[in-house]
Amino acid sequence: MSIVSTSTSAFFERARRDMKDLRTRAEGYQAQMSSGSKLERSSDNPVAASRLRALARQEKLAGIDRTSAGRASADLSLADAAMSDMAEALIRAQELAMEASNSTLTDTQRASIGQELDQLFNNLLSLANARDSSGHALFGGESAGDAYTLDAAGKPVYVGTNSSGELPLGDGQSVTRSMTGPAFLSFAGADGTATDLMSVVRTLASALSGGSADPAGAAGSALADLKAGLDTLSTGQTVIGTRLAWIEVTDDRRVNLSELRSSEEADLGGVDLATALAQLQETMTVLEASQASFTRLASLSLFDRLN
Repeated sequence: MSIVSTSTSAFFERARRDMKDLRTRAEGYQAQMSSGSKLERSSDNPVAASRLRALARQEKLAGIDRTSAGRASADLSLADAAMSDMAEALIRAQELAMEASNSTLTDTQRASIGQELDQLFNNLLSLANARDSSGHALFGGESAGDAYTLDAAGKPVYVGTNSSGELPLGDGQSVTRSMTGPAFLSFAGADGTATDLMSVVRTLASALSGGSADPAGAAGSALADLKAGLDTLSTGQTVIGTRLAWIEVTDDRRVNLSELRSSEEADLGGVDLATALAQLQETMTVLEASQASFTRLASLSLFDRLN
């Protein structure tokens, strides 16, 4: 009798254990389809889980780099726009200087040109003191205030720092977010002395408004300085454009790396819904068959076979 009892107990225990395993497997497939991940816990696959954590950290760092690159791109775009406006103002200043160099003009006419040049100077000063995306001086390096101020004589003086800050782009790459004013506004004048574009325009405006005994000659002399200054400004714009192009290159690379990480994450921990559904259906079919077989076998009795 004990042999029969032991065999019956073992049969029920084995059947219970098998059906429990099938139910657990089915619940696992259901959980995977709900979460989209085939790893419920790190112990399921420690190597894959470690790699997934590393990929998640890399993606977070890439998000920080993306924010930094966005700020750099915004600041450089603001710098490029300000420089373009400066270039337009200087082209107009050249036109006015050419007109003022005509000896047939009257003093009143030259004074009128001087007034327009004075307005152009104010526009240039305003552009030189433009703000970046954080509200700091765009062309003042690390200065939070204005890049330029006027001295007692009304001459523009640079009051910013010596260099602009750099922003990281990821993978050890960085970019300078702007340029300091002297880097593209200062140059060597026709007489070899250092000057800047705003001073050239301000001096010419003063000369045409009665500050020079030979205003026509002053206008002619200013043409060479305006041309040299415009060339310096154009060089600065080229530098800004190169940096913007470099940011685009690093952005493209970051996107490609992000796509590769997403693909690897899908391979390591992602769930193929079609495969998971097929496995779930297969498991449920086996479970139902096991339950039916167990019910049928459990209802059999040796005494039913005895006559």
